[in-house]
Amino acid sequence: MDPIIDLDFIDNRTPEQATAAASCDTKVTAETNTGKSRKLYIESYGCQMNFSDSEIVSSIMFEQGFDTTAHIEQADVVFLNTCSIREKAETTVRNRLGQINYFKKKKPEMVIGILGCMAERLKKSLLEEEKIVDLVVGPDAYRDLPNLISEVDGGQKAVNVLLSREETYADINPIRLNSNGVSAFISIMRGCDNMCSFCVVPFTRGRERSRDAHSIVREAQALVAQGYKEVTLLGQNVDSYKWASEDRTEQVNFAQLLEMVAKLSPTMRVRFSTSHPKDITDEVLYTMKKYDNICKYIHLPAQSGNSRVLELMNRTYDRSWYLNRVDAIRAILGEDCGISSDMIAGFCSETEEEHQDTLSLMDYVQYDYSYMFFYSERPGTLAARKLEDDVPLEVKKRRLAEIIEKQRECSLNRNKRDVGRMHRVLVEGFSKKSDQQLSGRNDQNKVVIFDKKHYQKGDYVNVFVNDCSVGTLFGEAVD
Repeated sequence: MDPIIDLDFIDNRTPEQATAAASCDTKVTAETNTGKSRKLYIESYGCQMNFSDSEIVSSIMFEQGFDTTAHIEQADVVFLNTCSIREKAETTVRNRLGQINYFKKKKPEMVIGILGCMAERLKKSLLEEEKIVDLVVGPDAYRDLPNLISEVDGGQKAVNVLLSREETYADINPIRLNSNGVSAFISIMRGCDNMCSFCVVPFTRGRERSRDAHSIVREAQALVAQGYKEVTLLGQNVDSYKWASEDRTEQVNFAQLLEMVAKLSPTMRVRFSTSHPKDITDEVLYTMKKYDNICKYIHLPAQSGNSRVLELMNRTYDRSWYLNRVDAIRAILGEDCGISSDMIAGFCSETEEEHQDTLSLMDYVQYDYSYMFFYSERPGTLAARKLEDDVPLEVKKRRLAEIIEKQRECSLNRNKRDVGRMHRVLVEGFSKKSDQQLSGRNDQNKVVIFDKKHYQKGDYVNVFVNDCSVGTLFGEAVD
């Protein structure tokens, strides 16, 4: 999934500046004004799954009399939807609470809630450690929010962090909070059964369960009717999606679900995230090949290029298995298929030679981009209980710098391949630097910038790419 938002500098600013920064660096609720009596403000941190969950929360709260606001000072209820993937992620939220205290003092009746993975991991201790927090709610308990808000309104602190083996929120129609009107997320499953030794997700999001395939198709159909042009199917491990009807006469795996969604409209692009190397099948790859509107891009986290380290990480595949999957992607979908990854530098007992294996894996695969971190021990994980975090911090940072530099080299190499070619780009809005230029993504999930001419957000545009940087393609629209 996408990396945690970095707001390390937040405590150096005024509360108003920090809130403005949060609006830029996180996803914050957009305005809805339907005459409801109370206002909800949400900041979402971390991965795309959290952003999707915030849309579910907003829908639940809307039914209970809440509009949303993008201005924290106007809010009656403030939620921080949190991430626990790294210590830095939790520190960011704690710093943010310090800033929010400024608004709470001005408006004592304001309700402050912590949602998501940090809530699940720390549970009641959050109420004791962060005095301004009124309620703590885990990812499977959002339906209980109205009751919890009532408890807080009555002067009580409130907690619900119960995990569920059934909850998928399949019947809730999300409110698209920060949508550009072009792209939207659909959560197809929740939780994770993979017990990677470094990861808190199985402990914060519970066991894996797949959502009813027909409810997913209905949500995608609604997005098509609303004019959306792209949908991303979300799960911690989408390749292990498997739904069956109660009588088991109907069973749907991920390749079949992908086809069901792709067939809804040839003009709606379909993406998905995240794939697990142990589970991605040739059936999925051939389904991608069959439909032009399934984007030829796969996020395939490696984490390490060394088999011993992968075993310590409990990734359940080795280097040769991973390379076999990469070779299959290239053979079935072609050399132009985009591949991205996650990499962890300095995992427990990693040697210099094993670090070099990661760099050589990157050389072989030639990732289009990666999310890269040094190892951060998380309490309660298998690694924290059984392995020693014995790689010095300065070594971790140096290895991470080498991984980042290697990725910059790979990204530039991959982008240079795209120069001199035509790309079909879905326009998402103006570029960050100029309202005279538009920004969109191509099939391989790469950002493409070009002069706007007469084109608008939501258009498909043929763009001839004539230049590139490490992270962006630049071109000219061709009518």
